[in-house]
Amino acid sequence: MDPHLFKEAMARVTAPVAIVTANDNGTPHGTTVSSLASLSLTPAMITIALDEASALLGIVRRTGEFGVNVLAADQHDTATRFASRRDDRFADTAWEFTNGVPRIAGSSAWLHCTVTAEIPGGDHTLILGQVHTCSSLDNTPLVYSRRTLGIQAALPMVAAVS
Repeated sequence: MDPHLFKEAMARVTAPVAIVTANDNGTPHGTTVSSLASLSLTPAMITIALDEASALLGIVRRTGEFGVNVLAADQHDTATRFASRRDDRFADTAWEFTNGVPRIAGSSAWLHCTVTAEIPGGDHTLILGQVHTCSSLDNTPLVYSRRTLGIQAALPMVAAVS
């Protein structure tokens, strides 16, 4: 498989932009992910993928819990900062601990999860999380497609052909 062709194909898949967070003995940690999906309604479950080399994966494994902050369109700078290797990702970001994990203010949706399973997947690990609490705001969520942050837009209504 040509990695370049695979990257180009996957760049056409529009994905949500979220920051996965965890608490390491009172210190907040988080990283931007675009690998977030709903898995089950009963019980409420999601999946996220974390890089095997990330410090966050180790914290999630140790604590067994994490938060998911689905970012709003106006949080594109926050998405970029949390995707970087900076140590001060939470600087200049309004957040608080909610149910023991960092919650970023103004996010389009918030979920508090516990780990139910881990599935190895190449250089990432797929985390299955049971959602214990969640909430959402009525704002436009941020998405990622073709290596660009943006928003989803509805198609205009098309007149029915008779």
